[in-house]
Amino acid sequence: MAARPPVLVDLKFNPDGIARILKTAFPDRGSINLADPSNKGRDLSASEYALLWKPDADLFDRAPNLKIVFSGGAGVDSILPLPGLPDAPIVRFVDRSLTVRMSEWVVMQCLMHLRQQREHDRHQHDRIWGKAAPPEAAEITVGVMGLGVLGQDAVRKLKVMGFNVIGWSRSRKQLDGIETFDASELDDFLSKTDFLVGLLPLTPETTGFYNAELFAKLRQGGALGKPVLINAGRGKSQVQRDIVAAIESGVLGGASLDVFEVEPLPADDPLWGLENVFITPHDAAISEETALFQHVETQVARFERGEPLEFVVDRNAGY
Repeated sequence: MAARPPVLVDLKFNPDGIARILKTAFPDRGSINLADPSNKGRDLSASEYALLWKPDADLFDRAPNLKIVFSGGAGVDSILPLPGLPDAPIVRFVDRSLTVRMSEWVVMQCLMHLRQQREHDRHQHDRIWGKAAPPEAAEITVGVMGLGVLGQDAVRKLKVMGFNVIGWSRSRKQLDGIETFDASELDDFLSKTDFLVGLLPLTPETTGFYNAELFAKLRQGGALGKPVLINAGRGKSQVQRDIVAAIESGVLGGASLDVFEVEPLPADDPLWGLENVFITPHDAAISEETALFQHVETQVARFERGEPLEFVVDRNAGY
């Protein structure tokens, strides 16, 4: 039997870990790690599958015969704009571990704002025995934007913690026990929201979506007084200068941000110095490499058996 063409791998994260795992990944066909300098200029025309995260811009010119393009993460905004993108299915990464990690982060951030953790941190630093009197979770309405796999899991776990939870998506989703809204009802959704959780993909419609105009429509005077922005979707969906201005003016009471317009977040960015802002370095839901490669192997096997692929991206929608 002729050797099967290797899988192309062009991932711009954890290069040492990926190189180590690739030694045993895809045992029936092998791989070409494009992060390895020895593969620069290599002929890639025989390859049929590629696993990518922020790939080099000339990749599709070098690999013109791809049958499936796999994203190395839940989003595909680093792939869709690339020149020469083939007319082949694009499959995003959906994994139990990634989903669980995202929900952990979302729940943690909601609880830290609810229980006024930043104030406790200041008291601890100053050795003050200060007591807070936070509301219960049930007094806070968390509005989750984006009701795909990640959003629906976060909604369920926030409900378990006792929060009142509502959801928004471009087209209405039916979720048991959850009030949901569609694109035409955005203002109504925002007016009921105390904690706004952003899990939207990056599309032309969501670029710069979290901005001053949107913040002004969030509920004021709720149980914590001011609304809070919690974003772990995409950095370019938020206008950071508007976040800073909204917190400084009191329109927002705080924020939790895992994604940014520019990453790493520059050391002189004013977000670093704002009180009641929690910053994490885009690690709310990292792609676990072993699970990622197993996901690709599973989908390739389905494809080669003639079964439909799972998690295929709608190019028109952008996710």
